[in-house]
Amino acid sequence: MKRVELIRHLDSNVCEFLREGNNHTVYVNRLARKSSLIPRHREVNDFLARKICTDLQIPKP
Repeated sequence: MKRVELIRHLDSNVCEFLREGNNHTVYVNRLARKSSLIPRHREVNDFLARKICTDLQIPKP
């Protein structure tokens, strides 16, 4: 899955950008009080994308 597609999915499901790191971007779901790291690569493994969505308690893409 493309990183841009994953970020669009996160933005459309109540998640917010928190901060940038050197290797990761941090997104947070304030309603569920959960956060997750998104790697800064163009491609994100589908299994990892599902795990990020599970961590943030949003529907899988």
